[in-house]
Parts: sequence; structure tokens; C-alpha cells
Amino acid sequence: MRPSPSQASEKLSAAEREQNSGSFWHFLIILSIVGMSLTLMSKDWQGSLIGLPLDPNWDGHPIPLAMRGGDPYIRALMRTISVSESSDPQPYSIMYGGDRIQDLSSHPDRCIPIVAGPNLGDCTTAAGRYQFLTTTWLEKAREYHSKPPAFLFRKTYSFAPEFQDEVVYDWLTDSQAWGVDLSALLRSGNIEEVLQILSGTWTSLGYGIETNAMTASLPEVYYELLEEELQAAGQF
Repeated sequence: MRPSPSQASEKLSAAEREQNSGSFWHFLIILSIVGMSLTLMSKDWQGSLIGLPLDPNWDGHPIPLAMRGGDPYIRALMRTISVSESSDPQPYSIMYGGDRIQDLSSHPDRCIPIVAGPNLGDCTTAAGRYQFLTTTWLEKAREYHSKPPAFLFRKTYSFAPEFQDEVVYDWLTDSQAWGVDLSALLRSGNIEEVLQILSGTWTSLGYGIETNAMTASLPEVYYELLEEELQAAGQF
């Protein structure tokens, strides 16, 4: 079992943590660039990683969530999922293949051809920070979305950033949905077990056939993001 972030932090000075964090993200930026370059060269789209050039003003660091509050352990997990699913400076509006969602009032429901990999020849409606398929989004929005459709017979749910976060947050904190308390596992230092549980839903998390350049680094990414979320919540 991995020691908790608070235990690990006691062994480091503030300066050492800052230096280590900077080096870690620098390594991830390089790794991400190399992985994306290889993807573009081979046209091998692995998992849901979007093969886009990095914005010159973006440092590769996963942006904060649009939603406010909540369990910092789950918030860090959500940001970790988006690292492998939608590695982009504007993840809430990204679709598979790199096109942008122009209207976030609902899921775009656009089926884009898959260009390579085990699902070559199919198409996918994956969209947003968590690369929701249309069917999955509608199913989970019915359960967890706080804003019901405006029209009785038109089941549309806002796909705005805060609602993408809200639906995923409520889904991840629903122990009945996963058969286990994910937050409790995370607080015990079992990030690898959590990623394995979630990999059936988000295949780029590993333990399957659709890994990508970021998959192997996700546990370390999680602990870096957890430190940020704990500090923001005043718990670190």
C-alpha cells in the first residue's frame, strides 16, 4: 500500500516539494509531446487521447475542475481521468479526433469514424472532458444531473463544464454504482485498484487494450493532483 500524500510530504521540505513537482510535470510534458507525435506519425489513435498539438500557452498541467467543492480525493481522480481521456487545454469542448463542440447546451451526439486501433471501422460519440458516449451521458445524466430537461418530451441535459463535472462526481461517489467506496480506497492509498475498477468505463486508464502515452504515469499524476486539491481544500 502506498503511503498517503500527507505522510510523504512530512519527509520533504517545501522547497524540495516544489522542485520535485516541477521536474515531474516537465517530464510529463515531454512524455505527452513524444506520445502525441508518435500518434500523429502512425495515425494510431490509442484509447481516447486526442492527437492535437499543444497550445503554446499551455504547460501540460490538467486544468482545475469547473465545479466547486467536493471530496478532494475524488476531484483529483476526475482530473486524472481527464489526463488520459482528453489531454487538451480546453477539455470540456473536445470531441474524439480533435473537433470542437460549438454548443454545450447538450451532448453533441456526433459519431466520428475511428481511424485505427481495435475499434477501426466503427465510430464513436466520445465527447467532453470525460469523453462521454451519448448513451452513457444520457444514462448517467438521468441519474445524476441536477438540472432536468426544459421540455418534458425532449430529454436533453446541459453539457456545460460544471454539469460534466457534476455528473461524473456524483457517479464516482455512488458506491452502489461501483460496488465499492472509491473515496475510501483512495484515502487508503489504493489508486492502482481504483484505476483498474474504472478501466472498464475509461479504457485509457490501463488494464486493457487501449492504453496511451499517459497511462503508465497516471498513479503519479494522481498524487500530484491530490496534493493540489488538498491544499485548495485547506487539508494539506
